[in-house]
Amino acid sequence: MLGRILFAPRRMLNRIKNNPDVARVLSNLCWLGLERFTQIGVAILISGVLARYFGADLFGKWQYANTLLLVLAPLTWVCGAEILVPTIVNSSEQQLGTILGSAFALRFAVSALAIPLTWAGIAFGLTEPTVGTILAALAVTMLFREPLIGVVNSWLQSITYAKPQLITSIVTALAKAGGAWLLVRVAASAVGFAWLWTAEAAIIAAVLLIYYRIRHGHLDWCVERTLLRTFSSSGTVFWLGLSCMCLFLKLDRLVLERYVSFSELGRYAAAQQLNENWIALPLMLAQTLAPAFVYRVTDISRLRRNIGRLLWMTAALMSMGAILLDLAAVWIVQTVFGPGFNGVVHILRVAVWLSVPAGVEAIGNLVMLKYQAKFVLLAKWLLALAVALALDFLLIPAFGTCGALGGLAAGYITAAMVNFYYIQHKLKL
Repeated sequence: MLGRILFAPRRMLNRIKNNPDVARVLSNLCWLGLERFTQIGVAILISGVLARYFGADLFGKWQYANTLLLVLAPLTWVCGAEILVPTIVNSSEQQLGTILGSAFALRFAVSALAIPLTWAGIAFGLTEPTVGTILAALAVTMLFREPLIGVVNSWLQSITYAKPQLITSIVTALAKAGGAWLLVRVAASAVGFAWLWTAEAAIIAAVLLIYYRIRHGHLDWCVERTLLRTFSSSGTVFWLGLSCMCLFLKLDRLVLERYVSFSELGRYAAAQQLNENWIALPLMLAQTLAPAFVYRVTDISRLRRNIGRLLWMTAALMSMGAILLDLAAVWIVQTVFGPGFNGVVHILRVAVWLSVPAGVEAIGNLVMLKYQAKFVLLAKWLLALAVALALDFLLIPAFGTCGALGGLAAGYITAAMVNFYYIQHKLKL
């Protein structure tokens, strides 16, 4: 018995060495943990700096402009990772340049159209003037995020090697924190901070593109019309589904803006920004684990076992994190935001528990992506969006920000239930 205990770590190390997929995933998870820790820390730091510098009202407008950007961003998600990663995994190395080049061309064309449309909407007065000015600068990030960063990230996901992207994200996040501090020192306007976010996206895109070129010796991207048509047609339903998902994630703030002041919206958005950096962990965890433990698995019994373990692991991880963030909420809010943001504590304490259903939903969603169940995906997010919208208009007028959290929770639970139904049907549980 003692011998088994003593030699257990050695046996585990040998199993990891003999299984390259597990070794790569563990390496990715280590870097992912460091990247998430950095991003959460930087988000907390920058949110605190901007909240104190802008004040509650302007900070609310800043957050609302970011919300509108994230609602507009799905316009550029044609041929998303849900289509691109399985395509790369199931294709040969010789086809890689054509696949990535075609995806880039499609995404770039859509992004190049989305930006002037956004500017036109701002010019016609569809947003509050300050919000529109900030959004006009932030919209330029769409030219870099999906066409370049998204395409290279899909390739990195397909080979289970997220280290280059994560290191780049860590370095640029720290640089952005330094840039935000400098802009505060020179008393820059809110638009100046928006251009800082755009510069971050451009730098990440350039670094990842250079890494791809070094790895392959040359930039071998080219466009194939057949692939363009395939990506356009097969990706459309996924695109609509993911657009509904993104709208669902920001629906609470869009509806709240109709009923509360920008100051109150800023407090709510401050709590949600901290929480969303935490909720991003299961999404990135799912992207990291999917190629090795879901997409490449053909045996149904093994896939059932992998999904079950991933669900329990994610639920436990997000629960432990929610407990810690709940306990630390008062200290975080007082340290980061200071006076004028006392209402953030209660919102944050409730919001962090949304990470549990969000994490479970992200893992369950992988089975849909594996089997390319695009119509089920679209139906799921349409249903979640409808449930959240109905509850938002019912609860927000009566309960304010707590009503918004209720609508968000109901939407996550609805999406997770659809996932479980599909898994039970597809994997014959």
